[in-house]
Amino acid sequence: MNTIAKDWLDLEYKPQLPVNKEMGIGIIGAGEIIEACHLPAYEMAGLRVVGIFDLNKERAEHLAAKFGIPKVYRDLDELLADPEVQFADLAVPAKVQPGIAERAAAAGKHILCQKPLAESYPEAVRIRDACAKYGVKGAVNQQMRWSPSIRASHTIIKRGWLGELLQASIQVNVKQDFANWGWLREMPTLEFMYHSIHYMDAIRFLFGTPEYVYADGARFPGQQTIGETRTLLHMKFAGEARGIIHDNHNHISTEDDWYATYRFEGTEGIIKGTNGSLYNYPVGREDTLSFHTKAIHEDYWFSPRLHGKWFPHAFMGTMGELMRAVEENREPENSVEDNLKTMQMVFGAYLSMEENRPVSLAEIAGKVPTL
Repeated sequence: MNTIAKDWLDLEYKPQLPVNKEMGIGIIGAGEIIEACHLPAYEMAGLRVVGIFDLNKERAEHLAAKFGIPKVYRDLDELLADPEVQFADLAVPAKVQPGIAERAAAAGKHILCQKPLAESYPEAVRIRDACAKYGVKGAVNQQMRWSPSIRASHTIIKRGWLGELLQASIQVNVKQDFANWGWLREMPTLEFMYHSIHYMDAIRFLFGTPEYVYADGARFPGQQTIGETRTLLHMKFAGEARGIIHDNHNHISTEDDWYATYRFEGTEGIIKGTNGSLYNYPVGREDTLSFHTKAIHEDYWFSPRLHGKWFPHAFMGTMGELMRAVEENREPENSVEDNLKTMQMVFGAYLSMEENRPVSLAEIAGKVPTL
């Protein structure tokens, strides 16, 4: 075992935060995700939330009292006019997000958008264009990139310990009833758009953007939602690399048979483990990760313990990266521009389902002009 074996002790997976934590965040939306993830993460990180707005004022007031938020805005205009708000954190449905993002950008606020960016690709591009027009930074809350296992995997891959990348797979078999969210019941684009989008973005973060996707989706007999809840996605990358996402939200047995696993392989190594947030849902548990690499030891599996979870710890990463990008005058890693490639995968998957064929991401990108 050579000296680089010591590096596994620090896989650099914890979210990085801005130097100036006093920059002000204004929250737009007061739903479950804000209460369960955004605000606990910002509290852990020591970030400053100056106010919150929701159409349901009582809900906003409840979260303001619970998390010590000093302001509850009467309307969106009041939030956008507040000079203390430098960052607008959007947690709104995709159908209204482009319009709100444009208003926030026009007000000079840097924006953290919820995923998916929009319900159509041209609408997603509107957000990118608004950020460019008004000179603000725009990022997307694709937090799985900052989940402990995915971030640690990225470090391992960056260090070359897998060699040439060959295979990425994420497999999920759980019981999650999307009908619990009333607004999802009538959503014709469901599982890929609102769940597997995380896995698409995570794999793209690790392996790069695929050339094409080939997708299939199905329902479960008797389900209350109209969209797909069982999906299979094949991804072809440049060269010999391939990927697969297999996701089922209709598991019929006991919870001890649930699984949410990942495996990334290359010519020189393998990473494998579990996505802890989907075990004992919604409480979750910490991720697990093991890796083998010829660069350190031919016959040994390293199994470092990872601290933190996808929910809520990874939410420190998305906002933290946007804030650091502003401090350092650069584009955030999770920029709106970058996320358009993830959206190309999503909309490519639905076109693939509809026409039963592989769909190149360039085909989706070509539907609107680029800057």
